[in-house]
Amino acid sequence: MVTARVRYGFIVFGAGLTITVPAVAAVCGPPPALVAHGAPRLITTDDLARIRDIGMPDPSLTELPSPLAISPDGERVAYITSQGDPTTNAYCRLLMVADIKANAAPQVIDVGGELPLLKYDIRGLLTSIGFPDAVTPSWSQSGRSIAYLRRDHGVTQLWRVDGVGGNARPVTASAVDIDAWAWIDDNHAVVASRPSQVESELQNVEEGKSGWIYDARFSPAYGARPQIRGDLPRRYDSIEISTGNKSAASDAEIALVEPVRDSGVPTLAKITNHRGARAWLQTDDASPLSPLRIHVAEPQGREARCAAETCANGIDKLYWSRDGNSVVYLRREGWAKSRTAFYRWNPGEGAPRRLSSTNDVLLGCLPHKSRFLCLRENSTRPRRIADIDPDTGETTTIYDPNPEFAALRLGSVERLTWRNDLGLPAWGDLVLPPGFAKGSLLPMIVVQYHSDGFLRGGTGDEYPIFPLAAQGFAVLSIEDPPSIARALPKLKTWEEINRASTTNWAERRSELSSLLTGVAQVVASGIADPKRIGITGLSDGASSARFALINSRVFSAAAISSSSLEVKTTMTYGGIAWADFNRKLGYPPTIRSDPQFWKPFSMALNASYMNVPLLIQASDDEYVLALETFTALRESGKPVEMYVYPNEHHIKWQPAHRLAVYNRDVDWFTFWFQNTIDPDVGKVAQYARWKALRTRRDAAAANDSPSVHP
Repeated sequence: MVTARVRYGFIVFGAGLTITVPAVAAVCGPPPALVAHGAPRLITTDDLARIRDIGMPDPSLTELPSPLAISPDGERVAYITSQGDPTTNAYCRLLMVADIKANAAPQVIDVGGELPLLKYDIRGLLTSIGFPDAVTPSWSQSGRSIAYLRRDHGVTQLWRVDGVGGNARPVTASAVDIDAWAWIDDNHAVVASRPSQVESELQNVEEGKSGWIYDARFSPAYGARPQIRGDLPRRYDSIEISTGNKSAASDAEIALVEPVRDSGVPTLAKITNHRGARAWLQTDDASPLSPLRIHVAEPQGREARCAAETCANGIDKLYWSRDGNSVVYLRREGWAKSRTAFYRWNPGEGAPRRLSSTNDVLLGCLPHKSRFLCLRENSTRPRRIADIDPDTGETTTIYDPNPEFAALRLGSVERLTWRNDLGLPAWGDLVLPPGFAKGSLLPMIVVQYHSDGFLRGGTGDEYPIFPLAAQGFAVLSIEDPPSIARALPKLKTWEEINRASTTNWAERRSELSSLLTGVAQVVASGIADPKRIGITGLSDGASSARFALINSRVFSAAAISSSSLEVKTTMTYGGIAWADFNRKLGYPPTIRSDPQFWKPFSMALNASYMNVPLLIQASDDEYVLALETFTALRESGKPVEMYVYPNEHHIKWQPAHRLAVYNRDVDWFTFWFQNTIDPDVGKVAQYARWKALRTRRDAAAANDSPSVHP
């Protein structure tokens, strides 16, 4: 089934056991209850870097578990807010409880802890790509206590605090992370961990005395040592909360945590009502293109399948109604699934009924009485906790963690739609500077590759959309079209889909067609200057940017966050596991020179023709993967510069680095498109290098080097 809307796993490999912990605590406290009124000011990169989050920041990940916890009496909600502090390079994390009523004043019941990063099995290795883990607190059955996962000194433990506040304290003292848990009763919990991580690391040390065999445990970009395997078994312990005493968990206690899933990773929806009736999502057939469809079964075993078109394709969450007679669900629909709708289906009574629909993104929704408690956000407003009537869409704001944004000038946002050359639908949000009046052409920056919810910095959050608009840029935030598999319904297996996507770079050509169509639409409107268009991207977005730079002449400057797919890099520097994965996708082996295959994508092979200024901002985990591109461009005298950020992953998680990336992106594009130089004395060397790059570019342009058209 093709349901995933994010392609972060494209170039990641493995990760070590620990991460460096910031030594300085963040300045920590709740946001102001009210924001002083006054003249609105322009948004800055610092405003964006200090957003308070509830749950996973990326709003395209709509299938994740809710970060909200409603109390057993249904009157209060608990949640954790997380705010980056670039000054200290740490996070302010607050456990908060609020009454479920309009504009509730929440109570802070615990302060502290580090940002936990999600780890899960990618190609056989226990991997962190830099995503923050979405920690959900949980009320005890009586509602007197709240337990939650908290990370301190590099290890995640289970903590407990009174539901009305008090001294929070750890329940566990594990040597490794507690990565899953559940209440047993008010004084007992079952916890899951992987203690064999310690043994595995000791085995690596012992093996190293006689040399490590180079095998699939290695990912050279992560260092010259084997990484921890991702399939290490879990151990389950029963913990007495009041004493900390533990014993082996019973099968019934383990079942409270099962089915096993990595924290923060979605599973298919399966729900049971008070009568024992079940509802779940199931594909119609074995094809990966088969949509997920709603099925129900009564306790006696009788099953029903909802045959309506609106009972499949795009469903995020299932819920039983309060009386247990109907299934309520959230479905992504409309143009390229850009809207979210509530539906109700009464099994055995025909097609479901659409209740309400919105362009906003709804995340982590939980049934609350006859309504739903959700995280809600849109292109110009960060997420807040909202109480929503599904029948009408009427919304009451319970808590806004970012009230300061009401006093910021963000600029206008217009939703554009189009189809690419395969007929696949796509859309983008065009952001214009505050106060923009049509009449002069603006430089424009393209940001990829999802445009759901509040417009921060694109997928991976590195390209600050509204601060760029505040500097006089138009910004086109792109939503990728569906996979080409949607245009080729005869494909029946993943092997067929992967081959079709890779052959002649078909998936890349589809994405490029969509991207160029969106850009052309803005240019035709008389807003964007066709001579000053920049492109950005992280992960799959970086790959799309590379392909666009080689196969078009539309873009005049670029900034990417990773740069991995090259002739030598693909099969060598990512390690054996990634090489084997790429071979399955259809990439040629290292021993077979295949320039015809690589010419449309390899910047190294096309370096002599490339003359677009390129900024690469890579993590220390991945910069090795950019060296083939960087070196070829540098040796060809092309305008390229690369920065490497320490202790980072595929997604940069440190607040100081995020702000630095934001600021350098703004500096880069204002330099190339507006000839602007920040007078900050700390940037003198930066601009001296960039002026030299401009000289290189202009010299190459004077030679009239032709653009390549693979």
